[in-house]
Amino acid sequence: MNISIFDVVGPVMIGPSSSHTAGAARLAHVAAAVAPPGFWHVKFGLAGSFAKTGRGHGTDKALLAGALGLAPDDTGIRDAYALAKARGVTYDFETIELPDSHENSARITFLYDGGDAFFVEGSSIGGGRIVVTDLNGLAAEFSAESPTLVTMQYDRRGVVSAITQLLAEQGINIGVMRVNRTARGDVAVTVIETDAPVPDTIVHALRCTPNILRVCAVNV
Repeated sequence: MNISIFDVVGPVMIGPSSSHTAGAARLAHVAAAVAPPGFWHVKFGLAGSFAKTGRGHGTDKALLAGALGLAPDDTGIRDAYALAKARGVTYDFETIELPDSHENSARITFLYDGGDAFFVEGSSIGGGRIVVTDLNGLAAEFSAESPTLVTMQYDRRGVVSAITQLLAEQGINIGVMRVNRTARGDVAVTVIETDAPVPDTIVHALRCTPNILRVCAVNV
């Protein structure tokens, strides 16, 4: 049986709850890393226990702080509302249904000038751990416990090969890779968990690769 250090001592976090506070902050932190930068508003759709008991555990502040880039152990989580005001970021919370999701789940929607939006769905599954399940309508499944490269691309021949080849050339070993698409020839998402952090040079190179729409490395 594999046992993580998190199972023994728990995560480094600002309380009171590893699932409702630390996990919520981490989920939103990863969501903001995956989403395009420059958002002015964040909509938090809370499902299950997040909606029922989250405010009493500080889930609202944790989610907002995470979306603003704060880590789960940052004492600034307590001042998330003031930080959002200082940065000119607005927000709102609502209760939603996410069928078949974990009881601590949320849809985090980032809004941009021009009416564009990008949403991330995921869950806090206990002990500060998370799982991201949906990226703007594309099925995904990753925990960000390992360095993770996420690309959104047109489903064209050779795109995934170009991604893996670049990683190989830079000596980055692939641990897990998942590819999902909405339909053949449409938009796809590739999630690659690696054994080492993904450097900015790879991210920049992939952004210049034909048919790739969005690239980000989650090294948190």
